[in-house]
Amino acid sequence: MLKIAIDNKDGNVWDVSQIVAALNWKTSRIGKAGSMDFTLIKSAPDQEQSFKYSNGDIVHVQMEDGTNVFYGYIFSIDGGKDEEVRITCYDQLRYLMASDTCIYTNITASELVREIAAKFQLEIGRIDDTEYRIPTLSEDNQKLMDMICKALDLTLINTGKNYVFFDDFGVLTVRNVEDFLLDFIIGDHSLMTDFSHKISIDSDTHNVIKLYKDNEETGMREVYEERDSANVAKWGVLQLCQSVDEKMNYAQIDELLKNLSAIKNRETKSLKIEALGDIQVRAGRYVRIQIAEYGINQPFLVDECTHSFDGVNHTMSLELRVI
Repeated sequence: MLKIAIDNKDGNVWDVSQIVAALNWKTSRIGKAGSMDFTLIKSAPDQEQSFKYSNGDIVHVQMEDGTNVFYGYIFSIDGGKDEEVRITCYDQLRYLMASDTCIYTNITASELVREIAAKFQLEIGRIDDTEYRIPTLSEDNQKLMDMICKALDLTLINTGKNYVFFDDFGVLTVRNVEDFLLDFIIGDHSLMTDFSHKISIDSDTHNVIKLYKDNEETGMREVYEERDSANVAKWGVLQLCQSVDEKMNYAQIDELLKNLSAIKNRETKSLKIEALGDIQVRAGRYVRIQIAEYGINQPFLVDECTHSFDGVNHTMSLELRVI
């Protein structure tokens, strides 16, 4: 069972656990706020006359044992003549959908999160040091969330280190995914009820990496390339071409080529799994998957996670990928 409360911000906090008929909590690894939607019975027996709810109210949800699940804000109320009202809430990341214009130099993704949080009055929690300093981050009328995701992408490309950004029960958090592995298995004999498996070279696979920069001193364009001839013969030419900062030297560009090749020059493997619910699973966490039919026994990164609660039933739907 869940403990669900609505805080009107006026001193009233209502326990609505007994009048919520169904609840879904969804998290995404990249670019989206965590969301929660539930059905409320608006004229339940013993309901106090002064009970109310409105957009902007705080909603916090915990397990019966006190484990934190969700802390967010009501963003829409969908009701009609019948007794059911559909309420949709989002966590703090929803406020990062705002747009802004900025120029940052020599900044880490961690520092960017702290600066944006301070500017937009958002609460922060644990922020792991992402270390890599982005030479220039210039954004014109871009969403704050996109800026942070871009900074984390640049960190991954240049260092091979992957970080996840999320709201942890009311505080913005940055964690290294390598330290975020769950200590249990989902698979043939543990939690899983159904699955689908996909291997593809159609979305984000590249076996030729081409980087270029314009040399102002010589007036020439310099081009650098990393090619996997074996995979070109196997798959055809799947080229990624992009510019690099003109201040980067050969050693830095060579390292970037190798990092991009390691990330891009492979098939993408994705899984969709239906399973019995475990509240520890959320987007951005690693979980070990075991499926004998496909020879799978390795950690996958959770891209999307939806927890569904209906009475005593708790299930989850996962979209996962190898990183």
